[in-house]
Amino acid sequence: MNTFKTIKPEELSENAFSTIGKDWMLITAEVDGKVNTMTASWGGLGVMWNKDVAYIFIRPQRYTKEFVDGSSHLSLSVLKEGFRKELTYLGTVSGRDEAKIAKAGLTICHEDGVPYFDQSKLVLICRKLFAQQLDPSCFVDKDIEPKMYPNKDYHFMYVCEVEKIMIK
Repeated sequence: MNTFKTIKPEELSENAFSTIGKDWMLITAEVDGKVNTMTASWGGLGVMWNKDVAYIFIRPQRYTKEFVDGSSHLSLSVLKEGFRKELTYLGTVSGRDEAKIAKAGLTICHEDGVPYFDQSKLVLICRKLFAQQLDPSCFVDKDIEPKMYPNKDYHFMYVCEVEKIMIK
Protein backbone atom coordinates (compact mmCIF):
# COMPACT_ATOMS: atom_id res chain seq x y z
CA MET A 1 0.00 0.00 0.00
CA ASN A 2 1.17 3.47 -0.82
CA THR A 3 1.24 6.27 1.70
CA PHE A 4 -1.20 9.13 1.45
CA LYS A 5 -0.59 12.65 2.72
CA THR A 6 -3.46 14.70 4.15
CA ILE A 7 -3.76 18.22 2.75
CA LYS A 8 -6.01 21.20 3.41
CA PRO A 9 -8.70 22.01 0.83
CA GLU A 10 -6.90 25.22 -0.17
CA GLU A 11 -3.79 23.15 -0.97
CA LEU A 12 -5.60 21.07 -3.58
CA SER A 13 -4.06 21.85 -6.95
CA GLU A 14 -6.21 19.54 -9.08
CA ASN A 15 -8.53 21.21 -11.57
CA ALA A 16 -12.07 20.03 -10.73
CA PHE A 17 -13.23 20.38 -14.34
CA SER A 18 -10.60 18.01 -15.72
CA THR A 19 -10.36 15.76 -12.66
CA ILE A 20 -14.11 15.05 -12.47
CA GLY A 21 -15.17 15.52 -16.07
CA LYS A 22 -12.23 13.92 -17.87
CA ASP A 23 -10.29 11.75 -15.37
CA TRP A 24 -13.51 10.58 -13.62
CA MET A 25 -13.89 9.56 -10.00
CA LEU A 26 -15.23 6.66 -8.00
CA ILE A 27 -18.06 7.20 -5.52
CA THR A 28 -17.65 4.57 -2.81
CA ALA A 29 -19.59 3.72 0.34
CA GLU A 30 -19.96 0.82 2.75
CA VAL A 31 -22.97 -0.70 4.48
CA ASP A 32 -22.82 -3.69 6.85
CA GLY A 33 -19.24 -4.47 5.85
CA LYS A 34 -19.97 -4.55 2.11
CA VAL A 35 -18.38 -1.93 -0.17
CA ASN A 36 -19.73 -0.77 -3.52
CA THR A 37 -18.48 1.83 -5.97
CA MET A 38 -19.44 3.50 -9.22
CA THR A 39 -17.68 5.69 -11.74
CA ALA A 40 -18.87 9.29 -11.95
CA SER A 41 -18.04 12.20 -14.21
CA TRP A 42 -20.61 14.69 -12.95
CA GLY A 43 -20.13 16.72 -9.80
CA GLY A 44 -18.10 19.51 -8.35
CA LEU A 45 -16.33 21.12 -5.44
CA GLY A 46 -17.07 24.39 -3.68
CA VAL A 47 -18.25 26.07 -0.53
CA MET A 48 -21.77 25.86 0.86
CA TRP A 49 -23.20 26.49 4.30
CA ASN A 50 -19.72 27.72 5.33
CA LYS A 51 -18.29 24.27 4.62
CA ASP A 52 -15.96 22.86 1.97
CA VAL A 53 -18.20 20.57 -0.04
CA ALA A 54 -18.36 18.14 -2.91
CA TYR A 55 -21.56 17.59 -4.79
CA ILE A 56 -22.30 14.42 -6.67
CA PHE A 57 -25.15 13.00 -8.71
CA ILE A 58 -26.44 9.41 -8.73
CA ARG A 59 -29.30 7.99 -10.78
CA PRO A 60 -31.98 6.16 -8.73
CA GLN A 61 -31.35 2.75 -10.30
CA ARG A 62 -27.65 2.63 -9.41
CA TYR A 63 -26.79 0.02 -6.79
CA THR A 64 -24.21 2.38 -5.26
CA LYS A 65 -27.07 4.73 -4.34
CA GLU A 66 -28.25 2.18 -1.77
CA PHE A 67 -24.79 2.26 -0.16
CA VAL A 68 -24.58 6.06 -0.22
CA ASP A 69 -28.07 6.32 1.27
CA GLY A 70 -27.24 3.74 3.94
CA SER A 71 -24.07 5.42 5.14
CA SER A 72 -23.24 8.79 6.69
CA HIS A 73 -19.94 8.96 4.78
CA LEU A 74 -18.54 8.19 1.34
CA SER A 75 -15.32 8.66 -0.54
CA LEU A 76 -14.52 10.21 -3.88
CA SER A 77 -11.43 8.61 -5.36
CA VAL A 78 -9.52 9.71 -8.44
CA LEU A 79 -7.36 6.85 -9.68
CA LYS A 80 -3.81 7.17 -10.96
CA GLU A 81 -3.13 7.19 -14.71
CA GLY A 82 -3.72 3.95 -16.58
CA PHE A 83 -7.01 2.88 -14.97
CA ARG A 84 -9.46 3.97 -17.72
CA LYS A 85 -10.41 0.37 -18.53
CA GLU A 86 -11.21 -0.32 -14.85
CA LEU A 87 -13.14 2.94 -14.49
CA THR A 88 -15.21 2.12 -17.58
CA TYR A 89 -15.91 -1.37 -16.23
CA LEU A 90 -16.86 -0.07 -12.76
CA GLY A 91 -19.27 2.39 -14.37
CA THR A 92 -21.07 -0.16 -16.52
CA VAL A 93 -21.28 -3.32 -14.36
CA SER A 94 -23.44 -3.53 -11.24
CA GLY A 95 -22.15 -4.73 -7.91
CA ARG A 96 -25.54 -6.47 -7.60
CA ASP A 97 -24.44 -8.89 -10.29
CA GLU A 98 -20.77 -9.54 -9.55
CA ALA A 99 -17.83 -8.68 -7.30
CA LYS A 100 -16.82 -5.84 -9.58
CA ILE A 101 -14.24 -4.24 -7.25
CA ALA A 102 -12.32 -7.52 -6.98
CA LYS A 103 -12.65 -8.14 -10.72
CA ALA A 104 -11.26 -4.65 -11.40
CA GLY A 105 -8.25 -5.54 -9.26
CA LEU A 106 -8.65 -2.61 -6.86
CA THR A 107 -7.50 -2.68 -3.25
CA ILE A 108 -9.98 -1.35 -0.70
CA CYS A 109 -8.50 0.71 2.14
CA HIS A 110 -10.27 2.58 4.93
CA GLU A 111 -9.75 6.03 6.38
CA ASP A 112 -11.79 6.91 9.45
CA GLY A 113 -13.96 3.90 8.60
CA VAL A 114 -14.65 5.11 5.04
CA PRO A 115 -13.62 2.89 2.11
CA TYR A 116 -11.42 4.17 -0.73
CA PHE A 117 -8.88 2.65 -3.13
CA ASP A 118 -5.14 2.29 -2.73
CA GLN A 119 -4.72 2.91 -6.48
CA SER A 120 -6.00 6.48 -6.04
CA LYS A 121 -3.95 9.60 -6.52
CA LEU A 122 -6.58 11.76 -4.77
CA VAL A 123 -9.21 10.82 -2.17
CA LEU A 124 -11.88 12.98 -0.57
CA ILE A 125 -13.49 11.61 2.58
CA CYS A 126 -16.95 13.12 2.75
CA ARG A 127 -19.92 13.33 5.14
CA LYS A 128 -23.38 13.63 3.62
CA LEU A 129 -25.20 16.87 4.38
CA PHE A 130 -28.06 16.96 1.88
CA ALA A 131 -29.77 14.72 -0.67
CA GLN A 132 -32.57 15.54 -3.08
CA GLN A 133 -33.81 14.21 -6.40
CA LEU A 134 -33.69 16.66 -9.28
CA ASP A 135 -37.13 18.06 -10.04
CA PRO A 136 -37.86 18.20 -13.79
CA SER A 137 -40.02 21.30 -13.33
CA CYS A 138 -36.92 23.20 -12.18
CA PHE A 139 -35.01 22.95 -15.48
CA VAL A 140 -34.63 26.46 -16.78
CA ASP A 141 -32.98 25.21 -19.96
CA LYS A 142 -35.82 23.06 -21.27
CA ASP A 143 -33.53 21.23 -23.73
CA ILE A 144 -31.66 19.41 -20.94
CA GLU A 145 -34.51 17.36 -19.52
CA PRO A 146 -35.62 15.45 -22.66
CA LYS A 147 -32.02 14.95 -23.80
CA MET A 148 -30.50 13.76 -20.50
CA TYR A 149 -33.57 12.11 -18.94
CA PRO A 150 -35.56 10.31 -21.66
CA ASN A 151 -36.37 7.58 -19.08
CA LYS A 152 -37.34 10.12 -16.39
CA ASP A 153 -34.66 8.66 -14.07
CA TYR A 154 -33.66 11.97 -12.53
CA HIS A 155 -30.41 12.02 -10.58
CA PHE A 156 -30.28 12.47 -6.85
CA MET A 157 -27.93 15.26 -5.85
CA TYR A 158 -25.83 14.87 -2.72
CA VAL A 159 -24.00 17.73 -1.05
CA CYS A 160 -21.23 16.36 1.16
CA GLU A 161 -18.82 18.04 3.52
CA VAL A 162 -15.23 17.30 2.62
CA GLU A 163 -13.76 16.16 5.91
CA LYS A 164 -10.37 15.03 4.64
CA ILE A 165 -8.36 15.26 1.42
CA MET A 166 -5.57 12.76 0.82
CA ILE A 167 -3.05 12.72 -2.01
CA LYS A 168 -0.24 10.32 -2.93
